[in-house]
Amino acid sequence: MTTKPLTGKIALVAGATRGAGRQIAVQLGAAGATVYATGRSSRAGRSELDRPETIEETAELVTAAGGTGIAVRVDHLVPDEVRDLVARIDAEQGRLDVLVNDIWGADPLVTWEKPVWEQPLDAGFRTLRLAVDTHIVTSHFALPLLIRRPGGLVVEIGDGTREYNETHYRLSVFYDLAKTCVNRLAFTQAHELEPHGGTAVALTPGWIRSEAMLEHFGVTEATWRDGAAKDPHFLISETPAYVGRAVAALAADPDRARWNGRSVSSGELARVYGFTDLDGSRPDGFRYIVEVVEGGKQADAADYR
Repeated sequence: MTTKPLTGKIALVAGATRGAGRQIAVQLGAAGATVYATGRSSRAGRSELDRPETIEETAELVTAAGGTGIAVRVDHLVPDEVRDLVARIDAEQGRLDVLVNDIWGADPLVTWEKPVWEQPLDAGFRTLRLAVDTHIVTSHFALPLLIRRPGGLVVEIGDGTREYNETHYRLSVFYDLAKTCVNRLAFTQAHELEPHGGTAVALTPGWIRSEAMLEHFGVTEATWRDGAAKDPHFLISETPAYVGRAVAALAADPDRARWNGRSVSSGELARVYGFTDLDGSRPDGFRYIVEVVEGGKQADAADYR
């Protein structure tokens, strides 16, 4: 059995600069894919997030992992830029097998635990533009290329499964709407892709140790367990590689259509496909949140890894 089941496959990871998007690109590369890594932060200039990670770094990591990484600076709110991106993929590859919509970049805009009448409207609507409009624009231009061949996969990356978000207030009207919409986008695209032999899935990581999250807790990936001093539940957290491996497992599954229209978590897919996080564990973040954090079950985070 080949260790690189995605050799010859072409993927577009939209929003691949850092966090989940970066490691989704890397893990697709590790499985042999050619990955177009897009975002606004490049060595030529940063986005308004003003963080140091760049799409060029991501592409280099993809190549180092065993794939082919191609960095393209794209603002996914600008239709012409997305149109040109897809035209380039078509010209260079003639196909697209995997589209991952991971665009976000709105963390600094979210006002938490304030009612809608106390929310700043400009920041709120900008959040929706970044979280929802970008995904729609990207799918609008990319899906005609993806459906040329049966078997294409679209993965919408959000926060919270559909089941979880339907019964939980996500602490901000705009954040709540953004993450609910992403799940619904996967559901609607599943219906539109099915006649063409395509699959769309909504996927959420658990508590992800992104670059920003590690900084927030004042730890590194090597010392991440020290973050439990700030919040003991941090011990259920997972690396971005975990959700990356989830996407790679979906893309390599010839029976991926069984997930069409579903909303799943990295922990759920790990139980099905058998992949692990980088430390060899299988954290199930949302099950831990529901049963322990919210349900009051007496259990250790280690019981859910």
